Amino acid sequence: MFKQVDGVTDVVSGYAGGHVADPSYEAVCRGETGHAECVQLTFDPDEVSYEDLLAVHFTTHTPTTKDREGNDVGTQYRSAVFYHDEAQRETVEALIEEIEPGYDSDIVTEVEPLETFYPAEKYHQDYFEKNPDQSYCQLTIPPKIEKLKEKHAELLA
Repeated sequence: MFKQVDGVTDVVSGYAGGHVADPSYEAVCRGETGHAECVQLTFDPDEVSYEDLLAVHFTTHTPTTKDREGNDVGTQYRSAVFYHDEAQRETVEALIEEIEPGYDSDIVTEVEPLETFYPAEKYHQDYFEKNPDQSYCQLTIPPKIEKLKEKHAELLA
């Protein structure tokens, strides 16, 4: 989804926020690692701002449900933003404060410093592009892409 945003130069699926080094997908899914499934973005700040990327993030997932995204349940599905520096932390916290009144429930997104990002296994990279007909992809990704187009068309490449 983030690959469709102008200025995003790389999207890597992976894991962060846990206590196990080099986690496997299976261990993350079993809840043994404390990691969240996440993406690491590389972007050109002259083309897209960090705040715009956060807006896309909050638009395309549910930040008000703890340890859940859609039908997926577990701590690996928690809403989280892992920041690289204090400026990013301040930006995330300010955005949450700004948008929270627009939700029926409190935003439960965890805002944590990124200690280590572990890229997911190769078969998880570009998963939707490689598996567009897979039923999970068909059920979850197109509605998110529609929200992205509806709310942030000006950011799309």
